[in-house]
Amino acid sequence: MGREIERKFLVTGDGWRSASGVRFTQGYLSRIPERTVRVRIAGPRAFLTIKGKTDGATRAEFEYEIPVADAEALLALCEPGRIDKTRHTLDHDGHTWEVDEFHGAHQGLLLAEIELDHEDEPFTRPPWLGAEVTHNPRYYNATLSRPTPKD
Repeated sequence: MGREIERKFLVTGDGWRSASGVRFTQGYLSRIPERTVRVRIAGPRAFLTIKGKTDGATRAEFEYEIPVADAEALLALCEPGRIDKTRHTLDHDGHTWEVDEFHGAHQGLLLAEIELDHEDEPFTRPPWLGAEVTHNPRYYNATLSRPTPKD
């Protein structure tokens, strides 16, 4: 079974800005906590991802690459609201970090994620890392994708 162990943090500094980035557009076919179903276009590639309910920092995750044309058609079927962000990837002290720079309704929001092999795996915090928000639903992508009054 696919599994994701992820921790999420606010970003407070600019030390990550030299990292390369890929523009993402994503929507949700389902946002219920027991199972989210996401469609994502990431640069020239597209994915369908199914995630189970989070237990601690762990949840089931199944991700499949799909044709971009299929992703575009599925985005039209998604619940209202989208995520528009650029994902920057960089290494710090043996771990890969992903910094999401949000655009549109969440312009200015910066979130960093690290995927781990187990929940208590030690890692070194980069100097630009702020408060942990792993368990704060306000920062879940499924929540951020909900339409705002401006949408």
